Amino acid sequence: MRTVVVFAMAAAVLFAADEPRITFSKSFKGSTPAYVAITVDKEGHGTYQEAPDDDNPLAFDVPADDVAVLFTLAGKLDHFARPLDSHLKVAYTGTKTFTYQDGVEKHATSFNYSLDADARLMVDWFECLSDTEQTFIDLDRAAHFDKLGVNDAVLQVNILWDQKRLVTPQQFVALLTRISKDESIMHIARERAATLAEEFQKPPAQDKTAR
Repeated sequence: MRTVVVFAMAAAVLFAADEPRITFSKSFKGSTPAYVAITVDKEGHGTYQEAPDDDNPLAFDVPADDVAVLFTLAGKLDHFARPLDSHLKVAYTGTKTFTYQDGVEKHATSFNYSLDADARLMVDWFECLSDTEQTFIDLDRAAHFDKLGVNDAVLQVNILWDQKRLVTPQQFVALLTRISKDESIMHIARERAATLAEEFQKPPAQDKTAR
């Protein structure tokens, strides 16, 4: 199981009881990780877990534009009150479950593959967010326990950014800044970290987060 050592990210987000929220979970035995669950509320507060009983989820904030799109798509999908599985004989890529909760209202649906374009868009977005959080965990772990591996970890952040699949760039700023100032880390990694930290702090109109 992962170990998150960034103090600000160690505590769980306390979602307001009446705040609408969407949870995406994926279970795929044999994959790494074999399970993920991501919850995002309408204020953009989110948590990432790698086990159903994970009591120390990674907390983050999602950009407002992404949150608006996410909840719009959920509305188009009737807040998951209807089935989404295609029931086609296609390759198994993991059991995905969408859950919508707004006060006492709660709907959930599970599927392997859906023909609904909006459902596929949501899956892709959550997959991007999952990759983002896994990359953050790997970078944080390397910064603390594997100084020689920091350059590869920073490079992976750079790759996601270039592919426009890094959902929460602001989440990385403090960590990248700390890496850029750590003289026990390779110079090339520190330079790349400093460049990314600067890029991630640019005004939204100048960054690459729009997908």
